[in-house]
Amino acid sequence: MQHAAPADIELVSVTKQYGDALAVKAIDLKIPGGQYCCLLGPSGCGKTSTLRMIAGHEAVSEGDILIGNRNVTDAPPTARGTAMVFQSYALFPHLSALDNVAFSLKMRGIDKTARRKRAAELLDLVSMSAYAHRLPAQLSGGQQQRVALARALLNEPRVLLLDEPLSALDPFLRVQMRTELKRWQKELGITFVHVTHSQEEALALADLVVVMNHGVIEQSGTAQQVFNRPRTAFVARFLGGHNVVASGGRHWTVRADHLRITPVGTGASGFSAAASGASLDCAIRDIEYQGTHLRMTLAPSGAQSNPSRGERDADAELVALLPDDAFDASTFAIGAPVTAWWQPEHAHPLETATA
Repeated sequence: MQHAAPADIELVSVTKQYGDALAVKAIDLKIPGGQYCCLLGPSGCGKTSTLRMIAGHEAVSEGDILIGNRNVTDAPPTARGTAMVFQSYALFPHLSALDNVAFSLKMRGIDKTARRKRAAELLDLVSMSAYAHRLPAQLSGGQQQRVALARALLNEPRVLLLDEPLSALDPFLRVQMRTELKRWQKELGITFVHVTHSQEEALALADLVVVMNHGVIEQSGTAQQVFNRPRTAFVARFLGGHNVVASGGRHWTVRADHLRITPVGTGASGFSAAASGASLDCAIRDIEYQGTHLRMTLAPSGAQSNPSRGERDADAELVALLPDDAFDASTFAIGAPVTAWWQPEHAHPLETATA
């Protein structure tokens, strides 16, 4: 089966306004053809409005959208070379999986044999051939999603748009479908744009992660760039796995797996290690066992073991990940005093401290 060539997408000062509410604020974004892009952010950040403007399902208030170097700002959805997989899947309940996929060919007058042959090829692509004659009600959520994806690919789009496609699935199936989506994107070679509020999903899937907040793009880059070097405190906190600390009049992030903890009063060795970096006196607030490690929530106390280099907002908390084999329940109990410390090379400066 031949696949359509991928298309670059470019958004130039794109704004979306709903009455007095500004949903998307003059964003600029380039998505190279053939990449998997995730628009990531909390509810109300503008990511779905951005996706729907690319699809043509929402009008652009200001700015331009280019797909494959063609300005499609005012083009109808059918003239953009895009296809969309909706969060609800939107399958016809009275049609089989095969006929759901073939439906648009039927509307175009393609004869039954030809359209069913094409639909069968696409069901085979998404490993659904064995379920071709089942109704949507007879399919699991993951199977319905595969049918919706096959239907979206029917017209060989250059861009596939996915609106939170995994949100309705259970955790185990969500991980399985992530792998499948990535594989299909590589096999098809077309541009995928995927909206999600899950940082884990975005980091696992995307060549390009675009983090949005309050209608603007906070940061974009590879998964590794965005996670390891967050630009703002919002990005660091939203992605998770980061602590935001104040030091020397600036704000920094320290990854939870780079934060070390030493029981107070255990002797000089712990404090000599802490002295090489920045540190804070804390009390253990909570402990969660997570299999390979323990997640420890720490409450910074008023006293600081290194006030010149380690400061912390009084109402904030730190998170440290401790390997399971390093945990000592007699030492690390809830309420126990500890010193949290980090090496200077593990602190990453933030451009802004905006939450």
